[in-house]
Amino acid sequence: MTLTRLKKRRDFVRVSSKGKRAGRPGMGVQALIGPGADSRVGFTVTKKIGNAVVRNRCKRRLREVVRILLGPVPPQGWDLVLLGRDATADRDFASLIGDLRGALKQLGVTP
Repeated sequence: MTLTRLKKRRDFVRVSSKGKRAGRPGMGVQALIGPGADSRVGFTVTKKIGNAVVRNRCKRRLREVVRILLGPVPPQGWDLVLLGRDATADRDFASLIGDLRGALKQLGVTP
């Protein structure tokens, strides 16, 4: 069981249209049971959040939170999309981890 990346637009759209959503101050999370046994994670940050430097910082922070929380024991068979928000770039790291943990619990995704 591994954790791979969602990279194709059709996968993001599928998770967005059919999946469940949970919002937290530091991020939004969308989850859908995936087609395979492996879990996949995608990251997206809109241009409303800021310029390229800010958007890339948000995505790096989200990737690190996922690596810390889901890296050792990823949930089985889920497609997850993490959405960067205004607070993602500036929120302290412990709060981001708590945001992801709470959103996953709300969605029923157990690592």
